[in-house]
Amino acid sequence: MLKEDKFFQTLTDEALWQRYCGFLDLSVHEFMDTQKELLMDEIERVAGSTLGKKVMGNRKPTSVEEFRRIVPLTTYEDYEPYLSQQQEDALAVKPQLWCHTAGRGGKFKWIPFNAEFTDKVVKNAIACVLLATTDRRGKVTTGPGFRLLVLTPPPPYSSGSLFKLLSENLSLRRIPDPKAIANMEFQDSIRLGFQEALETGVDVIFAIASVLVRIGEQFTAQTSGRKSPPGKLRPGVVLRLIRAWLRSKAKRRGILPRDLWPTRGIATGGLDTAIYKDDIAYYWGTHPYEVYACTEAFVLAAQGWNRKGLMFLPDVVFFEFIPYEEPRQDRDNGKDSQPSTVLMDELEEGRLYEVVITQFHGLPLLRYRMNDVVKVAALRDSETGVELPQIVFQRRADEAIYLAGLCQLDEKTLWQAIANTGVRCADWTATKEYDHNQGFLRLYLELKEDRQATEIARMVDEQLKVVDTDYKDIDAYLKLQPLRVTLFSPGTFQRYTEEKRREGADLAHLKPIHINAPREVINLLVQLSEEDKL
Repeated sequence: MLKEDKFFQTLTDEALWQRYCGFLDLSVHEFMDTQKELLMDEIERVAGSTLGKKVMGNRKPTSVEEFRRIVPLTTYEDYEPYLSQQQEDALAVKPQLWCHTAGRGGKFKWIPFNAEFTDKVVKNAIACVLLATTDRRGKVTTGPGFRLLVLTPPPPYSSGSLFKLLSENLSLRRIPDPKAIANMEFQDSIRLGFQEALETGVDVIFAIASVLVRIGEQFTAQTSGRKSPPGKLRPGVVLRLIRAWLRSKAKRRGILPRDLWPTRGIATGGLDTAIYKDDIAYYWGTHPYEVYACTEAFVLAAQGWNRKGLMFLPDVVFFEFIPYEEPRQDRDNGKDSQPSTVLMDELEEGRLYEVVITQFHGLPLLRYRMNDVVKVAALRDSETGVELPQIVFQRRADEAIYLAGLCQLDEKTLWQAIANTGVRCADWTATKEYDHNQGFLRLYLELKEDRQATEIARMVDEQLKVVDTDYKDIDAYLKLQPLRVTLFSPGTFQRYTEEKRREGADLAHLKPIHINAPREVINLLVQLSEEDKL
């Protein structure tokens, strides 16, 4: 029996709910009381460590207010080279494991975690499982032994480390078997996972939203016109295929993934969750449950059982928020500028904020700028009665394209506009370019259907005016056409991935970023597209 199993055997559903999902019953003031108590404990624990002294000097704040006044905001560079070289003697507490981010420019950011912190991570992961598989407060439908299909990168990425920790503390069946995929490419591990799932079935899926949609599209295309989808015809597989075929016939349509793998819940994270949630429901049979995850803290925020706004968790980090107008001034004023912050009980509905965290439980990151921007959708959830602010992940702070001084287009906005056109798109990237002194948005697209660039430009332009009112003002006020489209030949992004793989790039750097990719990346994509036309 693993550590968390015993609670499912000995506690009532009500007690289980309180253990894992009790944060949803907190008022904002109770949330802040928990935050402040844990912050003071964090200050006490890290003040004497090498990194604690590097950030705070020889001063040990005696209150939350003093901490916010005298401790500067930090970035990863403030912890170099201690964290990148994993110098454990610089930490206040010996770590249990190290994880790294996807990194930018091919450089990882390494973050340590100790046992006390990972205990909280496990409890929060279980909370997400329970909330992803229920439709009302207090209803527990999932316990030890459930079948978990994981379609995320392996350790030392935080996503892979999260599920490793979860399986070490709660009995479950991981699909695919972690031992079987230890040295596999990510795409190969996904294929093996679905082969295994054909025999075992699946209860819960954790995956990237766009991956689920892409698999759904490929699956539908492969099974179109077939009596059954391809697979190893073992007895268990045959029975599952027959059941799927009968379900699809009853609905008078082709076989979909949901016919083969009816699930209790699907959990995803990332900007694309909101964009693809209806497609996921179509292919997989249930709307996804969203989490806001990061390497620095694993799970920072999670939805309630109604799958609406995200709510921050109180016991992993201390939260501060920079009103988003201030970071723009900060960038103008130089690196050493220190914008002011507000706390959870000072958030305003409808505003954007950059997230700042201080890790709890003796970990080193203090007043650390996440570079993430969130929007406060509401100050409470009137539907469920939850009193915590409802937030939406909006963008990375440095990933926006500014046009004509009137609008700033981020990845989420562009992705939504492209999706709204209904045009089938393999992938895209966008950047700001110039025609003499006039800046414009250049959208590079690879389509899955035959269209003209001018047609796509018109369609995306129309949808951008719907999803971003500031963009609409460019045309209304300045009479400018701010969007131009370049279409890549089929397979361009896949050839880019293959090129990066030959160069030895890590999994996180096999695809271009969507906003403001470096010029050398754009040039390579254009070259690969043109080579295919020769």
